[in-house]
Amino acid sequence: MTNSSTGAQARDGNTLGGLPEWDLSHLYPGMDSQAFADDLTQAEEECKAFAAAYRGKLAAMAAAPDASEQLAAVVARYEKLEDLLGRLMSYAGLVYSGDTTDPKRGKFYGDTQERLTAASSDLLFFTLELNRIDDKVLAAAASRAPLAHWRPWLEDIAKDKPFQLDDRIEQLFHEKSVTGRAAWNRLFDETIASLRFTVDGEELTLEPTLNKLQEPQEEVRRAGAEALAQVFRANLRTFTLVTNTLAKDKEISDRWRSFEDVADSRHLANRVEREVVEALVKAVHEAYPRLSHRYYALKARWFGKDKLAHWDRNAPLPKVEMRTIGWEEARDTVLGAYGEFSPQMADIARRFFDERWIDAPVRPGKAPGAFAHPTVPSAHPYVLLNYLGKPRDVMTLAHELGHGVHQVLAAPNGALMAPTPLTLAETASVFGEMLTFRRLLDATSDKRQRKAMLAAKVEDMINTVVRQIAFYTFERLVHTERRAGELTSERLCELWLKVQTESLGPSVDLRPGYEVFWAYIPHFIHSPFYVYAYAFGDCLVNSLYGVYEGAREGFAERYLAMLAAGGTKHHSELLAPFGLDARDPAFWQIGLGMVDRLITELEGLED
Repeated sequence: MTNSSTGAQARDGNTLGGLPEWDLSHLYPGMDSQAFADDLTQAEEECKAFAAAYRGKLAAMAAAPDASEQLAAVVARYEKLEDLLGRLMSYAGLVYSGDTTDPKRGKFYGDTQERLTAASSDLLFFTLELNRIDDKVLAAAASRAPLAHWRPWLEDIAKDKPFQLDDRIEQLFHEKSVTGRAAWNRLFDETIASLRFTVDGEELTLEPTLNKLQEPQEEVRRAGAEALAQVFRANLRTFTLVTNTLAKDKEISDRWRSFEDVADSRHLANRVEREVVEALVKAVHEAYPRLSHRYYALKARWFGKDKLAHWDRNAPLPKVEMRTIGWEEARDTVLGAYGEFSPQMADIARRFFDERWIDAPVRPGKAPGAFAHPTVPSAHPYVLLNYLGKPRDVMTLAHELGHGVHQVLAAPNGALMAPTPLTLAETASVFGEMLTFRRLLDATSDKRQRKAMLAAKVEDMINTVVRQIAFYTFERLVHTERRAGELTSERLCELWLKVQTESLGPSVDLRPGYEVFWAYIPHFIHSPFYVYAYAFGDCLVNSLYGVYEGAREGFAERYLAMLAAGGTKHHSELLAPFGLDARDPAFWQIGLGMVDRLITELEGLED
């Protein structure tokens, strides 16, 4: 790909330095490469061969004297095939995310997705058939080597058993996803990427426009917010249709699979009990007054206002110098924080910079936001950023590298057991942020700068805990109402304002235009009910960090071992070495208490 970081540098007076672009040739040389074409053909042929060899034969294998050996060979072949399929789809997805408005990339991504969906339908029988084997028979085979290696995976897929459908229905759901859920996801992505916002005569994409809400000048923040509202409103019909269609699509799937609650399928995917999530949500709802309501009242006083307009919510503090942080400084800050905690953690993170696993500059058409893509264990993760040199961008870098380190450590578990449930996937990312924040804070003696840093951290925590639980609450309302029929644009806006008013409190004035800000949140579209994982991770990290501060000896080793477990253990097993239990309702108060204490510290720093 061509280097297009010069535009970002020019806008910031050349202060960002050279921003890296990722090198996807570690996966394939190019979209048109023979290597990609050959692997795609091989994947299709291997899927058919796998089905021909094993469909309808697993029960007999499990009953054989050498069941462990026979089944282990099949699982190993399946895992290798999953790695190949994942490599192909990861490459297509990453190429597409680099410019979602490029028709050639869009076609490449769509064609790859169609062919892989068709090919992988031949594999659907495998986990369904494994789950039909008598529990005791399969457990006996998995108690011995070599199948014992995959025992955590076999136990994990067994949790899906009550919600499985007949093979042909599963195949239909799978194949229809290309023209159903996946197509609506793509429509949303391409719509978002094509939006242009005019702010003070400058035409911008979504990320730089959202960035205006963090500018020191109120008129710039207001102009950014009004531009966002105007364009979202103009496209509300599309966003409403996408939201209604995907909510109905989910309702159909949930009904066929006999999920009771609108979020139960997410809880199952996250391997977390509904009661645990309900306890988290209840704790955060009850904490609104002492966290977000209290903080925004404090911030309004700093700004000399009775109420903050919604575009002031993430504004930098008045009378504090705002500087642009160059890429090299951001890199050194995060690696330094990681290195103080664990040299091994820093060494892994350094590879992302040295080996071009990061794509940092803002480009027209590039996917907004940030992510860390694990790809597959036979390759390595990639990180996408939209780096503009704000302090929050440094925290985003720390966050995504936390994911990346986690993914590298978990990779040796293989394609079937490396993936981590979302609730625990957010732990490493938020812990990386916390390490970076603490290092920066400890190095700051200036009272005003310290206050600004504490305020930024509290705002990040509120955005991660309060805001994400408000998002979850909004999703619950939308999906519950959708069961009775479509929601109009106006109704979606009403629900959004209701939830945001409750969570942000009386000191934030949600001005006209804010009612449409639900429209751009990608998690609502790509991963329904994902958002509580952020709050889960943040509260969990706050608790972990409390353990770390109380007894640092040996903590880093236990922490890295937790990350290296990947998806092989339940959250209760992973947290036991730290003396923590997320099933205890009091657990959530530990994490929320840290936010409370930081707000108290800020109150003591008032001018």
